[in-house]
Amino acid sequence: PPTGPSSGSGALSPFDRRLKRKQKNWAALQAEPGKCDYLREEVPERPLGMEREAAAGRGGSCPTALTGGFPSRTFPLALDVGSGRGYIAQHLTKDTVEKLIQVDIAENALKNAVESEIPTVSVVADEESLPFKEDTFDLVVSSLSLHWVNDLPKAFKEIHQVLKPDGVFIGAMFGGDTLYELRCSLQLAELEREGGFSPHVSPFTAVSDLGHLLSRTGFNTLTVDTDEIQVNYPGLFEVMEDLQGKYILCMGESNCSWNRKPLLHRDTMLAAAAIYQEMYGNSDGSVPATFQIFYMIGWKFHESQAKPAKRGSATVSFGDLAKLGGFVSREKK
Repeated sequence: PPTGPSSGSGALSPFDRRLKRKQKNWAALQAEPGKCDYLREEVPERPLGMEREAAAGRGGSCPTALTGGFPSRTFPLALDVGSGRGYIAQHLTKDTVEKLIQVDIAENALKNAVESEIPTVSVVADEESLPFKEDTFDLVVSSLSLHWVNDLPKAFKEIHQVLKPDGVFIGAMFGGDTLYELRCSLQLAELEREGGFSPHVSPFTAVSDLGHLLSRTGFNTLTVDTDEIQVNYPGLFEVMEDLQGKYILCMGESNCSWNRKPLLHRDTMLAAAAIYQEMYGNSDGSVPATFQIFYMIGWKFHESQAKPAKRGSATVSFGDLAKLGGFVSREKK
């Protein structure tokens, strides 16, 4: 079974990839997995302001968020990294992608993929070690999968390598503030009741690191944007039950950190519930659970791409900005 090159424990490999594969395989076999896919269904079609910036950098040929319109380009061959049950494929059309290769570490997820109007091929492989030749794909997409990768720079490098020149990578992943209410409440409760705390929610990448990692990998014309999805629950116990039963376990998102703590004492849980309500509770008595999403777009270099102007070629100085401001003020009057 594919577990990738970084399946051992350690500071550089925080996640147990074998356990993650088991979790995702289990999730894919549940009776009605579609009921658990709210976030994975929502994210691929969620529009953001990033498409305007990215399209400006590539002459209007860039997509909206993950699957919105590709107004002037069709991609002959695309790759979905960490595809799961095909959450992205169901939002694509033949006018966008002619053929899609779906890659996931869990074979059960691929076997239970939802139908799509575009031809798809399933490949069981690890996101950290893509089994494809260099310069193969015109487009690579990934939705809510890369946050479980042990070596994110290597995963980005693999994606950049399999892209053709002028190919584009479009991704979404959970960000650093995801479930911050739950994490803070549990940590404070454990400190109070047990004199220390262990991670119960897996670590997430900071947005400040994302652009740097993509740039170092070789992507250019980068666009990185953030969004938040907030879900309200009656209380902490309902948050954890839903996370374990729907969003997390049913989606294969259960914590697979090597240093995870298997159990929480009941007294700690009761204290955490009170802290959650006190610090984050809504006026109607419910509590929020926040999911932060990072969206990213990066292009592989090609000679046809627009190049930055040469240093010293500007025709307007910063000093002229003040004159422009005065002109605008007079126009308003």
